[in-house]
Amino acid sequence: MIMQTGEIKMQTEYIVHNFQPIYNEHSRILMLGTMPSPKSREVGFYYGHPRNRFWKVVSDVCRAPLPQTPEEKTAFALEYKIAVWDVLAGCEIKGADDSSIRNPVANDLDVILKHAKIQAVFTTGTKAGQLYKKYCLPKNGISAVTLPSTSPANCR
Repeated sequence: MIMQTGEIKMQTEYIVHNFQPIYNEHSRILMLGTMPSPKSREVGFYYGHPRNRFWKVVSDVCRAPLPQTPEEKTAFALEYKIAVWDVLAGCEIKGADDSSIRNPVANDLDVILKHAKIQAVFTTGTKAGQLYKKYCLPKNGISAVTLPSTSPANCR
């Protein structure tokens, strides 16, 4: 980070996605974010920022208790047949600012699609939807529904 006149300015850095996808052969829904945020990378798990609403929203939709730990979240996703991953395997990004993404490299979704009978794909946020449409849809032919972002940066 660079300090300039009292404000913090994030530098662009190349980030490589290092989380394994959550899925098994019973997964039917694929939920895709863009890339793990700095906070998610810090805690080592998907949607790791304490104010990110992903796990709250999904548990509410499933009418299930809110999972707390990475182990509970993994078990929850698998129990409800939800696969969780991200559209990108790597990119240049400033902090958690999806609008700053440059030079994206898509994940190979066949890792999941060849082993699970995915019936619906959802992206969490506009940028994830745009990237999916550009890089993944042409390869796999499966349309995705773009949901609102659950990020604390998306408060509208």
